[in-house]
Amino acid sequence: MRHVSIGGQVIVVVDDNGLQLNDEQGALDLLGEIYGSEAEWVAIPVSRLAPDFFELRNRKAGGFFQKLTNYRMKALIVGDISEHLANSKALQDFVRECNRGGSFRFLNCLSELAGSATSP
Repeated sequence: MRHVSIGGQVIVVVDDNGLQLNDEQGALDLLGEIYGSEAEWVAIPVSRLAPDFFELRNRKAGGFFQKLTNYRMKALIVGDISEHLANSKALQDFVRECNRGGSFRFLNCLSELAGSATSP
C-alpha cells in the first residue's frame, strides 16, 4: 500500500496482490486494510476485484460501493475493464454515471488523474 497526493487529496493505493474484493465483506476487509491512512480516496486495482464483481445483476458491486459510502470512503477503480464493458450496457451506463463525479470513478491508470481538470 502506498499514498499519493493528487489535486491536494490523499489517495491510498492498495497493492495489486491481496484478498479478492468482491462484496460487502470485501469492502470491510479493504477498510480495515487502509484504516488510519487518513486518505479520502482509495485506488483499487481491477486485479483485486472478482470477475463477477462487474456483473451488476448480482449486486456485489452495489453492496461493495454502499459499504464504502457508509464509511465515507471514495473509490477509484483502476485498470482495464473494457472486456466487461463490451458485455454489459448496464455496466457502461454505471461507469459513465460514476465518472461524471461523485464518490466513485473508473480509470485505466492512476496517471489519468494528474491531467484531469477534476481531481478525484
